[in-house]
Amino acid sequence: MVHPGPRAAERVRTVRAQIEPVAGVLRAGETVMAGVARLFAAAGCRGGMVFLDGVTCAPLRYVLPALSSDGVHAAWYSDTHALEDARIIRATASVGTRDGAAFLHGHGLWQAGRAPVAMGHLLPFESVVAAEAPVTGLGARDAGFVAQADAETAFTLFQPEGGGAGDGLLARIAPGEDVVTAIEALCAAHGITEARLHGLGSIDHVRFAQGGRMDCLATELRLHGAVLRAGRARVGIEVVDIAGRIKSGALKRGANPVGVTLELLIEPMEDRP
Repeated sequence: MVHPGPRAAERVRTVRAQIEPVAGVLRAGETVMAGVARLFAAAGCRGGMVFLDGVTCAPLRYVLPALSSDGVHAAWYSDTHALEDARIIRATASVGTRDGAAFLHGHGLWQAGRAPVAMGHLLPFESVVAAEAPVTGLGARDAGFVAQADAETAFTLFQPEGGGAGDGLLARIAPGEDVVTAIEALCAAHGITEARLHGLGSIDHVRFAQGGRMDCLATELRLHGAVLRAGRARVGIEVVDIAGRIKSGALKRGANPVGVTLELLIEPMEDRP
């Protein structure tokens, strides 16, 4: 994947943050964006990540990754897909702000009735909650993600901002960096050896530790069951390509370069003996 702008000197941006649980109920009739913004505001959290598992939406709107046709971006988005009534199976969303207002960036899997499971990039301002749904998340009072123009990719992307204290991390990994080793390095730099890893983003041609692959330039993924144990990362993911094909598995070390971005929340666990 070749991006249009100059390569940024900072390849991993990280801020320390005190991570705390966020929980509440999304209300029927509100957009996913409005509901998540309300819950994070009530918790006094500037940002973090939220998990939308089990939420039903009518409609649910999303896009797939796509090849770029504008001669500028290395990848882009498909036309909007609309499901009139769908249940989110699993979804992870980074929470922060864009242009001073609440914003989120989410990837997940969903299903409408007995149709095949689909995956993609959720459109939170266009997806409406169909019934009350409990959700959980992880937030930080003094840190969050802020959407900023990124010269390297020509996208507006979430970057972690604020923080400075606490035992958790918010991070963004830039294009071309290997996902597994970059996570291990940023955790080591902050003295973290045991953690749950939450995040979403894209990888340029996915290679799985068990031998499978997804040969596609543009993908959308969410971390799934990813952990750091004794300083080594096992990065499980769920990922979709431009044709809507979905795969899952643990990433092969040294073989998975970030495509456009990877947003992370590192939730430390007590060190094991």
